[in-house]
Order: sequence, then structure tokens, then C-alpha cells
Amino acid sequence: MNSHWNRRDVLKRLAAASTGLIIPTKLGAAPEGEPASSPTLEVQATLVSAHTFRLSVFPVDKGGSIATIPSDGSLVRESWGAPLVKLRTESGKAIAIGNVQLEISLNPFRATVTNKRGDLIQRFAWDESTGALSFQIGTAPLYGLGEGGPQFDRRGSIDPMRSGQGGYKLATHGGRVPIPWIISTSGWAIFFHQPFGTFDLSGSVGKFLPTTAAAALPLDLFLVASPDPATILAEYARITGHPEMPPLWSFGYQQSHRTLASREEVLAEAKTFREKKLPCDTLIYLGTGFCPSGWNTENGSFVWNSRVFPDPKAVLDDLHKEHFRAAVHVVILSDKLHGTVHDPCDLSRYDEEKASCHWDAHRKDFAMGVDGWWPDEGDPLDIASRLVRNRMYWEGPQIDRPNERPYALHRNGYAGMQRYGSFLWSGDVYSTWETLKTHIPLAVNTGLSGIPYWGTDIGGFVPTPEFTAELYVRWFQFGAFCPLFRSHGRAWKLRLPWGWNTGDPGPREINNYNGAALPDSSQLHDERVEPICRKYLELRYRMLPYLYSAVRECATTGMPIMRALWLHFPDDPKAVECGDEYLWGKSVLVAPVVAKGATTRDVYLPRGGWYDFWTGERLEGGREISRPVDLETTPLYVREGSIVPLGPVKQYTDEKVDGPLSVSIYPGADASFLLYEDDGRSFNYRKGEWMGIQMTWNDARKTLRLELAPGSRMLPPRARAIAVQLAEMTKSITFEGKPVESSFSPDRAKS
Repeated sequence: MNSHWNRRDVLKRLAAASTGLIIPTKLGAAPEGEPASSPTLEVQATLVSAHTFRLSVFPVDKGGSIATIPSDGSLVRESWGAPLVKLRTESGKAIAIGNVQLEISLNPFRATVTNKRGDLIQRFAWDESTGALSFQIGTAPLYGLGEGGPQFDRRGSIDPMRSGQGGYKLATHGGRVPIPWIISTSGWAIFFHQPFGTFDLSGSVGKFLPTTAAAALPLDLFLVASPDPATILAEYARITGHPEMPPLWSFGYQQSHRTLASREEVLAEAKTFREKKLPCDTLIYLGTGFCPSGWNTENGSFVWNSRVFPDPKAVLDDLHKEHFRAAVHVVILSDKLHGTVHDPCDLSRYDEEKASCHWDAHRKDFAMGVDGWWPDEGDPLDIASRLVRNRMYWEGPQIDRPNERPYALHRNGYAGMQRYGSFLWSGDVYSTWETLKTHIPLAVNTGLSGIPYWGTDIGGFVPTPEFTAELYVRWFQFGAFCPLFRSHGRAWKLRLPWGWNTGDPGPREINNYNGAALPDSSQLHDERVEPICRKYLELRYRMLPYLYSAVRECATTGMPIMRALWLHFPDDPKAVECGDEYLWGKSVLVAPVVAKGATTRDVYLPRGGWYDFWTGERLEGGREISRPVDLETTPLYVREGSIVPLGPVKQYTDEKVDGPLSVSIYPGADASFLLYEDDGRSFNYRKGEWMGIQMTWNDARKTLRLELAPGSRMLPPRARAIAVQLAEMTKSITFEGKPVESSFSPDRAKS
């Protein structure tokens, strides 16, 4: 263990200690023997939209002034204009604000929100002695609160919102990225902007407790009220920003490596993917210090490890020739970060806490051809520093490649990180069935918390006696339906699609984690794994047109890619409560198999008709079914009234493959789908360089209409061959930018 490992452990302990639950002390407590006085307050209510208002409570000093609300970088803008109401001395006031009625009273502070019919939406009460804010929980499930923590419905929990890997049950629940955004499926949501604190959802009334009572004011929150789930998610994007679009290649398969033996091994792994025709876009290399021999010389270094990369630019060039992207692991050695990459960096007084200075250290390697970054650690960073780091890895690469979308895979972040195209993974989880099971609802809550580009270490980072070929396959299938499709972990050669039939788990790395163990040798020759991995790799790449269109929808509307059933079935109580399955985009239901030795998988199908993706069988929803499964099958269902585009199998996202786009229609209701396409790399789509084919299915007439979406244009090739499939019928359509309609009615022969 070297000094950097020691430092990492120390920082972990500091982070856990500094973000722990602190019992609030009495706000404004007077010296012993003197009576305490109630603070003078000013309450402001500001209209954000028809569905959202901002409620702010300020202490008023003796001169009559109020403090400003501290900025942590989470809000997309600091002001939404002048408040509709300012209240200091009046006994109470009622106003219409957006689509709701707000009634405020002081001494003590209370706020009641009702709809226009007078139905209660929310009631806030502030306790000046502790600084705690109480609010109504209701009887409906509560979602959100970021990555990690107790799952799925947040009711009944007490969450101190600790950030990092020391937050809550790391082995099964992963690292914690707390987002103080809580959603009720009854039609409201709250973003607690200021202060930061603990959520106590254990009782009939929720409580938000600041870290200390002295930090309770100013209080700043945003209330969203809408019965429409999509509107609630759109309002979160309005408050904290819409997600940026990462490059298309980041949604291909990403293969991570740990201890590297040699330059020859690095290139051989890449060559094997291409020879075996196993699709892959990105190769990721860990840093030395986290393993004995990584890409660099030591933790935090930007100097290449010459034992493995004696000629790093040449190796990167060779990988690029084989159409791989290369991403490298980096850490931060300070526990603060400030500024932006555009601030000047005085090299004579190098400041490692300054974003511009920190980013400068990356630029030489970036110039060699590094394509992306894997920013690890950062648990001790405060909220503002976390967002500075997220922003740095989005804006920094654009200094040298201004028209190229960056890629960075983070372990830490906060509300607003989506504005910087940040990917997130769940940290150093253990290879257990319970971990895999827990990660389904965890993924859903992360998406509902405004973090759309999420994934996990396929197979689990820390191998345990439960780490078998079966567990890896089931995790791989789940990973194929996560935005981040990446395999990583110790015993790293078992993370290769062909690794389970070689007898070689890779370098022995089971220290530093209790319960770690290498798989039993009987597991290391399983010829079933590679074909199953191939099946899901090819399916992932075939589904890229569907997935990338969902990414575009996410960027424009705030809707996540992995979606809670509640988002599309809010009137189906069982769907609302369901946390062990999810929608992939708006049409495909994914029910990962998370039980050892499973031969069936119970799946809840929401109301309406559903088609088994594998067999085409139609089933009526509103009920739970038992789906037989073998090792290679993850249950997938497509809702009726869906259009699902599938491309040809590719070995990498940029590969040019002859063959038509395949469009499958699932009848039973009208359907629409916007097929989105751009160059996948640049920001030219912001200038109108994108193509949207609006597909509309009329179920009664059995017709499919294709037309260009407003604001888009045809991209090469100018003539698009599309094979449309409806049940057993397939028709060919050529789309050249002008509207075209094709009939699938048996009594109409012509298109």
C-alpha cells in the first residue's frame, strides 16, 4: 500500500465525518439566563412557471437588510425575476401563484399550498428553535433524493444525505450522490436549494433538518405542483438545467481494464474484440495506485507508465485505427475546487484547487489522443466543488476540441451535473445477487433525480464467492439496458465477454475489502457466457437508433432514459409502486432477472396490451405474469401503440453498414416516434444539423406516415431505405425528406 492509498482512505474517513448527521442546536439561542428572541423574517414567493414557484425565507438583521442566498452552482439561473410577494410584518397573506393558491403566515412561519379547488397540495411549517422544516408526506410513494440510500419508496427512512462511498451500504447500494429533490406520486415535488441537511421521512409528516440550526436560514426551496409526471421532470430541468448530449460513442459498450501486463496485452485485448466480432467502442484504463500497473506512473499523475505504454501516442493511434476510443482514470488530490477552466492559471503560483490549473495538467495527454476521462474519488469535495469538477470535464476538453462533445464518467456530483453531460456510476459495489437486485430501483431513482447517464460496474466491483458466470451474465443483461454499458471490476479478465472460458481471472486483487474472494475455479470454463454477451452486445447496437432518440428526448424534455413505470402509468397503482422493472425509453419494458437459478421471472405489465419482444406474443396488461426464462433471456415487453426502430449490427457506433433501418410497429393503439440522428460527435446539431423523422402510426387506418420533423433536415444518405414490419408483414419504404404514407391494411394494395 503506497502513500496515495493511505491518503485515499484518510479522505474517505474525513468525508464520512464531515457529512455526518449533526443534531441541530437551538436557532439564535441567547446566552444563559437571557430570554431568546424570535428572529424577524422576510418571506418571498417568486413565480418560476405555471407549475412551479420559489419560496424563500430570510432572516432580517437589525438594519432591516436580508442576506443573499448562497450559490452552490446547482441552479441553472440565480433569479427568476421579482418576487410576487414579500412579507415581513403582516399576519398573513394569500395569493394566486401559477396554478395554485399560496397562503403565508408569520410568527411562526407557515405556508399552505392548495389547488384551485381548494385541495391541499402541501403545507410547510418552520420550527425556529431547531431550524427544521416540516412538510406533508401523504400516502403516496416518494421518489428521488439522488443515487443510493434506502430504496425504492423513500418513505420510512431517515437520510442524512451523506455524499460518497461512506454514505449508505456501499456493498449493495453503491456510492451516494444526494440530490435534495423529492417527488410525490400524488402530484408534487420539492427541490431544497438551501440549506443542505437531513430528510426524516419516518413519520406521517416529513422533516427537513439543516446540518446546524444556525445554517437554517436563508431557506430556499422550489415547489412543483402537477398531476402530470412528465411536467414534474420538465420543471426540475427548468430549475437545474437540461442534460447536455454526450457523444454517440459513449452509448456503445465500454470495456474497462485494471492491472496491465504490457503494451502487447493492451493491443491484443482490442484486437480480440474485432476478431471475435464483439461490438465495443471504448477501452478504459485504470491508474497505477489503484492497481499495480495502470496507464500512469502513480495516483494523480499524468505521466504514462512506460512499462506498458512506452509510446503512448502510437498506442492511442493504433487503437483509433481499430475504431476504439480510449478513456483514462484520473483522481483529484485536493478537497476543494473553484473557478472555471477559462480563468487564467498563474503557473508561477500553481493552485491545484483552481479548475484552470487542474485542467491544464490534462491537456498534454488529451493532445496525444485521449478521448475521455474517468474522474474518480472526490468524496470530500463540497457541493460547489463537485459541480466545478463536473463542469471542468465538460468545458475543459472544448478548449482544444471546441466542436467535439466530451465524455467523462464521474463518481460524484450534485443537482445540475446533467448540464455538463456527466455520466455517473455507482461505485465500488460487491458482486452479490442482492447488489444486482438493489440496483434496479436505485437506477430508477437516480433517473428521477435528474441524472440520466447512469450505470454500474457490470458484475460488481468487488468479487465475492457469489461472483459466478450466472451472476455476470445477468448483470451484463441489465447493463445492456443502462445508459452506461460498462464492465469493470477486480478479477478484471472475467469482465471481458470471453473471459469466463479461459481459466484466467486476471491478477489477484482481493485485498482492502472484507468478504472479497476470487470465483471458484469451476466457474472459469463456461462456454455459455460469450455467446450470451454477444447477443446483448448486438442487441444494444441494434437499438442505438431507439436509444439515441431517447437521449435526445432526455436533453430536450428532462425525461430520463431509464424510466419509472409511474412516468407513463400514473393512474395504475401497482405500476406506481413497482421498483423492480423499468421502461427503457417510452416503449420497452425491461425486467432484469436478479435471482440465482431463476427459471421464471414475475413481471408486472401495466394496463393495456403488451408484446413479448422475443416471441411477439401479445398479452393483456394490468396484471402480473410469470415469464419462463433461461440463462440467455431477460424479459422485454413492448407496449401496444409503439414504434421501435432497430439498426443493423455494428462493431462500433460509427461503422457504416449496408442495410435498411428496421422499424417494428406494435399495433393496438395509435403511435408516434421521433427518430433522431446527428453526426454523433459535434455540436452542429445546435445549428440545425440534425435529422428528425417523425413516424406516425394510425391504428384504425393501419397507415404509417413519415415526415421530416420541424427544424430538421435530411442528412446523408439522402435516400433512406426503411424496412417496416407489422406482425408477419414487411414493407420497404424509401424516405427522401418528403412526407410519405404507407398502408398496411389488407384491402389496400398500394403504399
